[in-house]
Parts: sequence; structure tokens; C-alpha cells
Amino acid sequence: MVEAVSCGGVVIHRGKILLLYKDYKGRYEGWVLPKGTVEKGEDYKQTALREVKEEAGVSANIIKYIGDSQYTFRVANDIVNKDVHWYLMKTYNYYSKPQKEEYFVDSGYYKYHEAYYLLKFSNEKQILEKAYQEYLALRKSGIWNGGK
Repeated sequence: MVEAVSCGGVVIHRGKILLLYKDYKGRYEGWVLPKGTVEKGEDYKQTALREVKEEAGVSANIIKYIGDSQYTFRVANDIVNKDVHWYLMKTYNYYSKPQKEEYFVDSGYYKYHEAYYLLKFSNEKQILEKAYQEYLALRKSGIWNGGK
């Protein structure tokens, strides 16, 4: 078994959540949150910000750590046990550009209920739910200025 660590972000602008659509050589891969593998010399926050920038073309700021999720998948003759650390992030416009090299063919910002429905993986739905509750609490308290 191989252990792997990734980091990603739940990026919100004006109440809408950034999602990426992956299509690997014509095979439906689904809507996902931006995330990727920690590179040598990076801390988790740096990885999360870099991956959001690389995969979606989005410059964001980390607001707070949300938590982690775990899942396993098979590659060749091995099983990968992946731990993903998630951050609530804020951006200041609706711009996004999916990274074609990673087979992302579309991206966009969606209302919470749309994003929840579109997300393919249940662990990402759980993280979205937690992040969005944090966002609502921060907005209600006035900390998330401009996040209307």
C-alpha cells in the first residue's frame, strides 16, 4: 500500500463555489474540488494554494483549515491510501481557467446546492458541507467581508 498526501481548497466568491470538470480522454471523471499532491519543500497551505492556481487558474486566499478526508484507489498493482487536507478559500472574481494538461475541460462557480449535487465524490460533498457552514458563520459575523 502506498501512502499519499494532497491538499486542496473550497474556493468561494460571493457565495458560489469553484468546481472543475474532469474528462480523461473521453471518459467521464466528474466534477471535483481543486486539489493535488504535496511537493518537496511545500507546507500544506502552499500546496493548496498552488493546486488551486494550477488546476483552475484562480488566485485565492486561505481563510481557515477545514479538515481532511481519506480515500483509497487502485493503480497498476498497488493500492493508494490518500489523505487530503482542505482549506476554505476566498477569491475576488469569477475568473477560472481549467488546466487542460490535467484533463480539466470545464470550470465554474456554482450555488451551494448545485455544487453539492454536481460533486462526484461523497468525501468532497462532506468537505463542501463543512466549508460552506464555516463560510455562512463567517459571513454572518461580518468576518467574510464582501462575501455576499
